[in-house]
Amino acid sequence: MTRPAPLWFDPAELFIGGTWLPAPATLPLENPSTGQTLGQIARGGAAEIDAAVTAAEAALAGDWGRLSAAERGRLLTRLGQLVAQRADDLAALEALDVGKPLRQAKADALALARYLEFYGGAADKIMGETIPYLPGYTVYTLREPHGVTGHIVPWNYPMQIIGRSVGAALAMGNACVLKPAEEACLTALAFARLADQAGLPAGALNVVPGLGEEAGAALSAHPGVQHLSFTGSVHVGALVQAAAARNVVPVTLELGGKSPQLVFQDADLDAALPFLVNAGIQNAGQTCSAASRILVHRSRYDEVVTRMAERYTALQVGPADADLDVGPLISARQKEIVEGFIARGTDLDRAATGRIVDQAPAGGYYVAPTLFAGAAPEHVLAQQEIFGPVQVVIPFDTDEQAVAIANGTDFGLVAAVWSSDGARQMRLAKRLRAGQVFLNNYGAGGGVELPFGGVGKSGHGREKGFEALYGFSVLKTVAAHHG
Repeated sequence: MTRPAPLWFDPAELFIGGTWLPAPATLPLENPSTGQTLGQIARGGAAEIDAAVTAAEAALAGDWGRLSAAERGRLLTRLGQLVAQRADDLAALEALDVGKPLRQAKADALALARYLEFYGGAADKIMGETIPYLPGYTVYTLREPHGVTGHIVPWNYPMQIIGRSVGAALAMGNACVLKPAEEACLTALAFARLADQAGLPAGALNVVPGLGEEAGAALSAHPGVQHLSFTGSVHVGALVQAAAARNVVPVTLELGGKSPQLVFQDADLDAALPFLVNAGIQNAGQTCSAASRILVHRSRYDEVVTRMAERYTALQVGPADADLDVGPLISARQKEIVEGFIARGTDLDRAATGRIVDQAPAGGYYVAPTLFAGAAPEHVLAQQEIFGPVQVVIPFDTDEQAVAIANGTDFGLVAAVWSSDGARQMRLAKRLRAGQVFLNNYGAGGGVELPFGGVGKSGHGREKGFEALYGFSVLKTVAAHHG
């Protein structure tokens, strides 16, 4: 991959009402691969959020609100094409900002392009319906935009989550205020540059970086916002929902996970093993849907642990531009949290660890991937979201026990079943408490088209696919009495 100079814009600016503005203050821009400060990023606050909401309201009353669905779709398609053309540039930014290996960052850039392509094509295909009713009536439904939507995006997958939330909201005709995580703002700002270049009307998209407790809190509580989308921790999600509730505003929450993969005695291990490991260590385990629990039938338990350990010992950890298996964690604080969890596994069998390469910068936030075996279902490492490259392997004896363990956390985001028994697959797909269940796969290649979201403390509402478009719209019923 050609790696151009990453910074091709001023990261200390805000994008409000189609104009790039200097921020009133800044935050340090840090490279997690080295721990070094690269420059400064914009730090907006309540005043900037208010200006962005005002600009979004003006867009809805002006050029953006007057566009047809087909015209909105063409703009999003054009934006997706620009994203695809700049995929290497965007990948370089994401690798620099988040620390993920370049090939993973490139995949995220292409996923963003695909979201925009999908939602661009779907914009004019959201239909209402007619409802049979009383004689003399014609009743039909319309799907209309909420108005101004707020989007609080985390640092682990900025491009993908912008695509699935902002892309869907724009397709439905909403005007968006985007607050990226303070740890990773670069691709959000780059996205705004490309949206401007694509011809998105002023105010349809506004980007205000800043601290969660300042800009994020202001956006969550703003009375001009009609819908909020938040991806992040359970704790902050509850704060966002509480703030929105004061304005009686709906919220889509995509929160944490403790997702299991269930490996039965008839599983094809050759097919399963890459998914068992990769779904736990991708993006250094900093993934809400990471497969952090591996549940294995006791008859295959030793074999699975041994074969996973072989893969773990081959994992290499290093800086993003080295494009190895695993990059750094996002921050010194996250490294401290993950190392704290690993230290709580001293009573378990540490089956294997990966290797931090010698050329990894000393100041980077590296943690060697760690595989634990012999965990009881109630162990802290099997219950709490670690958000790092740590997996636990748990044995089970019966299908009933496997389901009980899988469902035995506060979360319910994703689950997978590995078995050649079709009847078992169908039974467990219904019984597992999760927003997505994968049978003999995990993740289905990302699945832009596949509704995504959780139950329990993994959140509520759905992103991706047409379900996201329904969530970013209001259903109106029209009843005409004509005698």
